[in-house]
Amino acid sequence: MTSPTKRREGGRAALAAALSEGQAPGARVEHVGRVAFGPAMTIEHYRLGNGLTVLVSVDASAPVLSYHTWFAVGSRHEKPGKTGLAHLFEHLMFNETENLPAGTFDRKLEEAGAESNAATWLDWTFYHANVPRESLGLVVRLEAERMARLVLRDPQVSSEKEVVANERRYRVDDDVEGAVSELLYKTAFTEHAYGWPTIGWMADIEGFTTDDCAAFYRTYYAPNNATLVVVGDVKERDLLAKIQKAYGAVQPGALPVEDVHPEPPQTSERLVTVTKTTVTDKLAIGYQGPAFGDVDHVPLSLLSEILFGGRSSRVHRALVQEAELATEVRGWVSTYRDAGLYEMHAVARPGHTSAELLEALDREIERVVAAPVDEAELAKVKARFELALVQGLETASGKAEQMGFFFTVLGDPSGAFARLEACRRVTVSDLLRVARRWLRPRSRSVVVVHPEPAQVAS
Repeated sequence: MTSPTKRREGGRAALAAALSEGQAPGARVEHVGRVAFGPAMTIEHYRLGNGLTVLVSVDASAPVLSYHTWFAVGSRHEKPGKTGLAHLFEHLMFNETENLPAGTFDRKLEEAGAESNAATWLDWTFYHANVPRESLGLVVRLEAERMARLVLRDPQVSSEKEVVANERRYRVDDDVEGAVSELLYKTAFTEHAYGWPTIGWMADIEGFTTDDCAAFYRTYYAPNNATLVVVGDVKERDLLAKIQKAYGAVQPGALPVEDVHPEPPQTSERLVTVTKTTVTDKLAIGYQGPAFGDVDHVPLSLLSEILFGGRSSRVHRALVQEAELATEVRGWVSTYRDAGLYEMHAVARPGHTSAELLEALDREIERVVAAPVDEAELAKVKARFELALVQGLETASGKAEQMGFFFTVLGDPSGAFARLEACRRVTVSDLLRVARRWLRPRSRSVVVVHPEPAQVAS
């Protein structure tokens, strides 16, 4: 007897075949398969002949949908001298297209009651719109238009370059936290592209030409480098037909081979000391950490929760509440495709120094390296971990973002639930193992920040 799942998959294959009949090669649809998304939802995976990936998860619980376009391009795909192009495009993509004057894209979505935004990071760029279900056709047409027919002329490029340059001044050059984070990554990565900032170096931003932008657009904003994620109250046949019509004639691009240099193993601690316009000392540490898909990523993230996760965490209790050395502490294990950093940050209380912060922080690190944590501690952070994951899936937009992120970074749109299962399997022995593997002084970079003399005097 044929199972219900197989029958449904056969139905999707028949749907794809029917939609492909009489279509040009680029608009033909293939049903790649079905993926479970948690216990109650599924993701249907389709691909157009031009390489465009489409992930659909029907959820009729509310008359809305979330439409995401994920491009597999971020700052890691740039070259020295051209850093910041991926981020600049996040701005350029909201400008004029061949069929839409400047400002029309946003206006049409706003008139439809939609909200839209975008984000760029090291491994990816994505654009999203949350719209009423009646506006599906509109958002499909708008997104296809800017994927294929963006207008790039000197005035538009120059204007957006100035916007980005001002953003960099505000978020990095004139911001202590931003400048320290940038310096930490520049210190920790000597070969890999993660060493330069997503926003780009200022000289590169100012030096971009319209030809640079056009070449980047032709290379990376292609259907075979993109994934559409649609979650919400949609009918698959209607959605796919609209996508075929809007995107089917878009030609695939010749994607270049990634030329990212692996980061060599770090064999000694790197220490950088700077002065900034801050009233107290600050400390930023980056241990060489696992890639997001590494088996150690989940246990190290749980260990970070034990150390830094809220007011009851070990580091907060030791440095903020008991010793009163710090006013703020935080830690985060980067979620990158390649090996990243386990970041730790601390802000000294007035009258205390970064040396005191580092000494106290090292004591807490030595504790988790020397002995296993309590079972009760692990159980608590597992509950926090699961709650955070589930809260991120409460809306159609949250689900679409998780699907797009995990598919783009790991190739698995249901990876959030695989991560949850991995969390449930973690033991105290795993935490001890990852502490001893990753928390080694020789594999860390340290940025020490002292106030400028004028700040101290004031």
